[in-house]
Amino acid sequence: MTQNDATTPDAEPSEDEVFEQKAVRLAKRERLLAERADAAGGPYPVTLPITDTIPELRERFGELEVGAETGVRAAVAGRVVFSRNTGKLCFASLQAGDGSRIQAMVSLAAVGEERLQAWKDLVDLGDHVFVAGEVISSRRGELSIMVSDWQIAAKAVLPLPNLHSELSEETRVRNRYLDLIVRERARSTVIARARLNASLRATLGGHGYIEVETPMLQVQHGGASARPFITQSNAFDTELYLRIAPELFLKRAVVGGIERVFEINRNFRNEGADSTHSPEFSMLEAYQAYGDYNQMADLTQQMVQNAAIAITGSTEVTLSDGTVYDLGGEWPRISMYESLSEAAGQAITPETSVEALLALAEANEVPEPAHATHGKLVEELWEHFVKGSLDRPTFVMDFPLDTSPLVREHRVKPGVVEKWDLYVRGFELATAYSELVDPVIQRERFVEQAKLAARGDVEAMRVDEEFLRALEHGMPPSGGMGMGIDRLLMAITGLGIRETILFPLVK
Repeated sequence: MTQNDATTPDAEPSEDEVFEQKAVRLAKRERLLAERADAAGGPYPVTLPITDTIPELRERFGELEVGAETGVRAAVAGRVVFSRNTGKLCFASLQAGDGSRIQAMVSLAAVGEERLQAWKDLVDLGDHVFVAGEVISSRRGELSIMVSDWQIAAKAVLPLPNLHSELSEETRVRNRYLDLIVRERARSTVIARARLNASLRATLGGHGYIEVETPMLQVQHGGASARPFITQSNAFDTELYLRIAPELFLKRAVVGGIERVFEINRNFRNEGADSTHSPEFSMLEAYQAYGDYNQMADLTQQMVQNAAIAITGSTEVTLSDGTVYDLGGEWPRISMYESLSEAAGQAITPETSVEALLALAEANEVPEPAHATHGKLVEELWEHFVKGSLDRPTFVMDFPLDTSPLVREHRVKPGVVEKWDLYVRGFELATAYSELVDPVIQRERFVEQAKLAARGDVEAMRVDEEFLRALEHGMPPSGGMGMGIDRLLMAITGLGIRETILFPLVK
C-alpha cells in the first residue's frame, strides 16, 4: 500500500522513512516542474482561480441530503489530510486553515485517464491542491466536490505527522505549524487569543482609553523589578535594553495630556521559564489620570469578565482539564498584612522587624529571599501562608513600601502603598497602583533602588533622569494597571503558557 492509498501512516515515520519520502516527493516536484515549465504552473503556482472557501461551502451546503446534486460549480483549495485511491475513483479530504474539510472526488469519467493517473502519481498527504467541480453529497452523505479540474497548489516535500496520534508537547512547541494542522485545540487557542485582544481593546475603548506604542529598545530599563536583556546599537554605538515594561513611557504620555492611555505590548525579562513564565511575553498596561487603584480594580474585573464572555460565551469557563471555574460576580479584596497575620497566627505589620520575619520564615521553612528586606520577606511569607488558599479571583491589596518604588503611599495606612495584585487560579494575573507622581519622592525611591543595585540586586531599578524630568512637569493623580495577556488566556482556558503563546521561545 502506498502513502496515497492510506489515510495516514500507522506510526510516526522514522528519520530514514522521512528521508525516503522526501526523496520521492522531490522527484515529483521535478516532474511537475518539467511538465509545467510556465511560471503559472508547476508545484508552486503563483495564483489559482479560486472562487469559494471550504468554510463557506460547508455553511451553504452542509445540510444536503445523501446523494444530492446541486448543479453548483465551486473552486477551492485546501491541504490533503486523507487520501484513498481506487481504480476509477480517488477520494481526498481537503482541510482549510480553520480545520473545516470537504471531500474531493476525482473520477475517471470526470477528468479522464491521464489526469486521474497524474492525481495518483503526484498528490501526497500534506499537499495543497486546487479542485473545481460540482458540489454534491456522496453516497455516504459527505459534502464533496466532484472534480472536473485540479492542480497542485503547493507540493509538500516532507510528510505530515500521524493525524490520529497526539503530538508530543515538544513537537507541538517546536513545530507549531504542524500543531495547527493537526490539532483543533491549537487552532482554537489562536482564535481565542485574537478574541481576547479584541475584547480588551473594546472594553478600554468604551472607557475612552487611547492605544499607543512605546519603545521596545530603551537606553535604560525600568517600570518593573526584573533582569533585562542587553543588546548593542551599532548606529548609536551604545548599549540598549529590551524593555521589561512600558510603564515609564506610558506615564510620560499621561504627563503630556493623554489622560487615558494603554498599550498591548511585548516585554522581555531575562529570567526563568516555567509553566507560568516566559522570557518574552505579551502584556497590557493602562493608565488613567484622576483615577486610583480602586478604579483600576473595577476596570480589570470588567476586562477579564468581558474577555471570558468573548471567548467562551460565559464567565463560567470550562478549563482544559474539564473543570469549571467561575470568573463572574464581584471579586473579594483582601489586605496583604491582615490576611498574612490571620494565616500565620501572629500580628504582622509594616513595623515588624526583619529579624522577626526571618525567624518566622525559618520556623516555617520559607526560603530567605536574596537581598532580604521587610517587604520581600512579607511577600514571601504571604505566598507561603495565604496564596494557596485563594479559590475565587482575589485582589490582594496594600503592599510593603520597599518593594513598590513606583507606587503612592497609602492615604491612611502608614508603611504600605496603594497597590494590589490579582490572583486567579493560584497565579498572579495583574497588578495595579495608585501611581506615585511626586517627583521628589520618586527620586528618593530610585536612589534607594540604586543602592540595592549597587549591593548586587540585579532586579533593582536605576535612577531614570528622563522620567523624573517628565514628572517634574506635573503628572496628575493617576491609577495604572498591568496584566499578562498570556496569563489571562491561561486563566480562561486552563492551558500552560507555552500553549497560549503561538511561537514560544525554546532552547
